[in-house]
Parts: sequence; structure tokens; C-alpha cells
Amino acid sequence: REGCWHQPPVLHSDNGAPMTSYTLKARLTELGMLMSYSRPRVSNDNPYSEALFRTVKYCPAWPTKGFASLNAVRDWMLAFEQAYNEQHLHSGIRYVTPADRHQGVDRERLEHRKAVYESAKRRHPQRWSGNTRNWEIPGSVSLNPGKLHEIERNKQAA
Repeated sequence: REGCWHQPPVLHSDNGAPMTSYTLKARLTELGMLMSYSRPRVSNDNPYSEALFRTVKYCPAWPTKGFASLNAVRDWMLAFEQAYNEQHLHSGIRYVTPADRHQGVDRERLEHRKAVYESAKRRHPQRWSGNTRNWEIPGSVSLNPGKLHEIERNKQAA
């Protein structure tokens, strides 16, 4: 439905007991999913999750006095998630939103920005000491891509 390029989808997690349990592994196998684990003693193995946590932590809208109820937490997180995906410009994908990238409109936005920057440089070359910002579309992003390719090779060999 989401057009994921990983077929089957992959669940990335830490190496905690719940995530390595036989029950979860069996259920994921039933669902046709693969597991990907953080490297031992590496706390920042999932840069996407880490970026999300940092954005939440430093969000100016975070209630400094806490939440009044569980429903207040849920409402806040739903609003945050919408803003994070639909409004927040992510540096790792050249300052477009995840929704832009997911819907394929990032190409148009980045081409427009590139044209604006190049036009500004032609009109005012004295303001530029080098090249303009890189507005090329970043390639595919993945966690543990070597591991996923190894899994795919093993599946094809079987």
C-alpha cells in the first residue's frame, strides 16, 4: 500500500528481550516481515528514530509542566506527528518534508530551489564564494543496507 521498496518490510529494533522473543519473531514471519537489530552497544543505530526523538525533545510546543491526562498526550503526539511529517523540513532529505518525499513532490520542490539559487547567484555573484547549496535529490535511505542485501541474496539462493 505504501510502495515500500523493501519487500518484505523490515522492523528495526534494539536487541531487548521483547524484540528478540520467539513469539515476536514467529508473528513477524507470519506477516512476511524481516527483523533488523541495532548493533550491540550502539545507542544511535537508528538515525531516523534518533532524529525524531531529538525533534520531540526540543519542540517549542512541548508542555513544560507535563500532560494533564493520557488523552492529552495522545492529542499532542497526533498533532506533533502531523507537523513532523507534513510541515517540518528535514535536513537529511534536503529540507523537504517526509510527506513531500513520500508523495514524490520533492523532485519538483528541489528543482525549483535549485533554479532560484542559480538565478540569485547570476544576479549577485559577489554574494557567493563558491557553489550554491546542493539541491540534488538524495538517493535511497536505509538502515543496515548491507544486512538487507545479504538477506535478499540468501532468499534468492534458497
